[in-house]
Order: sequence, then structure tokens, then C-alpha cells
Amino acid sequence: MGHHEHKSKAPKQVSLALVTVSTSRGEAEDRSGPVMAERCEAAGHRVLERRIIKDGVASVRECLKELTEHEELRAVFFSGGTGIAAADLSIEAMEPFWIKNLPGFGELFRRLSYDEIGSAAMLSRAEAGVVELAGRCLFVAVLPGSPKAVRLALDELLLPELGHLVYEMGR
Repeated sequence: MGHHEHKSKAPKQVSLALVTVSTSRGEAEDRSGPVMAERCEAAGHRVLERRIIKDGVASVRECLKELTEHEELRAVFFSGGTGIAAADLSIEAMEPFWIKNLPGFGELFRRLSYDEIGSAAMLSRAEAGVVELAGRCLFVAVLPGSPKAVRLALDELLLPELGHLVYEMGR
């Protein structure tokens, strides 16, 4: 079966949670969360939950564990914590839970970013894949905190394939 056939069987609407990871942002200062919500809803997906959490391995892991309890969720997009600063720990927080990593997402994201911002694109550690917690699998993408980077990742990579990703994850 080819990718066109898989896409035709994929859900058109995916239930999502959106999480902003930040040391300094509250709801009023969160610029990437509203972009994620607007882009996902415009693409026809259901945003079931939005959160803002503090940077750090423990807070990201706790959030992910709580979200796996939400039976309807199929995907979670985190924004923030993907750089190389000491406080950027979202990727490290996910490492024990990855069961399938999608290196192509990070590679393509950095390539598209390079076209927009040049060599600074190599500073992003954006990544995506399937995580498993408490016997549940979720598709998870960890995006940079910049609204422009969030828009790029969603519009060019994640949203066009989200249903397909969820379909493949469940096969």
C-alpha cells in the first residue's frame, strides 16, 4: 500500500494537546501557544488541552505523564526547550519515552529553517516521534519556542502529515 492509500485511510481530525515550555512566560506572554492553537484548529484538528509549564526535565515528564491519561489524545506538540542553553531540556525529558524517533522531521525542519534564518538553524534540536507511557502511544513533536518556527513546523511539516502519522502509529 502506498502513501496515498495510507493517507486516504488516515483520520482527517486528530485530537491534540499543546504545551508551551518556558521559564519566563505566563499566559499573557505566551506567543507560540496561540500560534499552535490557531494553526491546528484552522487545519481542522481538535485542541483538547493547552498548557504552559516551566522548563525542566521533571515538569515536562510530569506533563507528558498527565496527558497520556487523556484517552482521546493522539498527539502532543510541545513548544520550547529545544535550544542549546542550559535550561533547554525538553528533548532530554522525552528521551526515556521515545519508542520511535522520526529523525526526518528534525532534518527537514532545520533545512527549512536554514532557508529562512541561515546557519543559526543548526542550533535547533527540534524532534518528533512516538512516545509510550503507561501502555499508551502518542505522537509527540518538540518544537522551538519561536512563533515563526512553530508556524514553519506546523504548516510545512506536521499538519499536512498529522493524520497520516497517527494512522501509521496505530498500525
